[in-house]
Amino acid sequence: MGTSTGGPYLNTAAVTSPVGIARLLQMTFGCATFSLVAHQGGFSAAYGTFCMFVWTFCFAVTVFIIACEFTRLHSCLSLSWGNFTAAFAMLATLMSVTAAVIYPLYFVQAGCYPIGCQVRDFRIAASVFAGLLFLAYAAEVFLTRAKPGQVTSYMATVSGLLKIVQAFVACIIFGALVNDSQYGKYVATQWCVAVYSFCFVVTVVVVAFSVTGKTALLWFPFERSVVIYTFGAVLLYASAAVIWPVFCFDSKYGSPRRPGLCAKGKCPWDSQLVIAIFTYVNLLLYVLDLAYSQRIRFVSHI
Repeated sequence: MGTSTGGPYLNTAAVTSPVGIARLLQMTFGCATFSLVAHQGGFSAAYGTFCMFVWTFCFAVTVFIIACEFTRLHSCLSLSWGNFTAAFAMLATLMSVTAAVIYPLYFVQAGCYPIGCQVRDFRIAASVFAGLLFLAYAAEVFLTRAKPGQVTSYMATVSGLLKIVQAFVACIIFGALVNDSQYGKYVATQWCVAVYSFCFVVTVVVVAFSVTGKTALLWFPFERSVVIYTFGAVLLYASAAVIWPVFCFDSKYGSPRRPGLCAKGKCPWDSQLVIAIFTYVNLLLYVLDLAYSQRIRFVSHI
């Protein structure tokens, strides 16, 4: 038995497996994106700040994940590592695709700037790498998702991944709510806000318990409770999907059409429309979540 050279302590699969390669690409593309923007591309306002936050945040967490898996230090953390990495990959996919759309939309133009074409070229290059970054995170989600018959982490299942998407869509709804949506005019629209808030909080709690691996400490069956909650969320979102459009777009309470004098970017009607659209999106996500949860509960016992 010779002395170890460190091989047993290092997990080379963390950087040589398909998932490991995807993470190395994420780190490379993320670093390239925010470096190009910080060097010459530039950013401004809340949209640019959001994009820079996405790229730096995802880069930092990806480096942390690679380092922990390569050195096997993740075994020392009080986390359900499989749930954590699956949840982050889904979240990073959603955040990176949002940034990949926002940055070129607001910061890239066809012509050159008065000071030359260099800034435009840097922004185009940053946009390309931002798109590649999204594809790298999407590849990890595809590679780590639960396969039929496979025993895996809850957050890697369709139901777990949908929880991340549901919370992300709720954040979009909250963003539109605070953008002068006038939700306080009626008790009915305040009910809708309560629905969005309640479902968001419970969904985040479900994700938090899964990621921290504390579900076994609960005095009630976690998975069955999640299915019951999902059914309740479907009913709550169905009520919001009826109430919100009525009190925002019916001529008796709101406006069926966008007011002509409404300023672009500061129009309550626009925010109300965004909220209505994403209310239906989240309703569909919760319905799919419920359908999948029921299928895996009953089919697996046949």
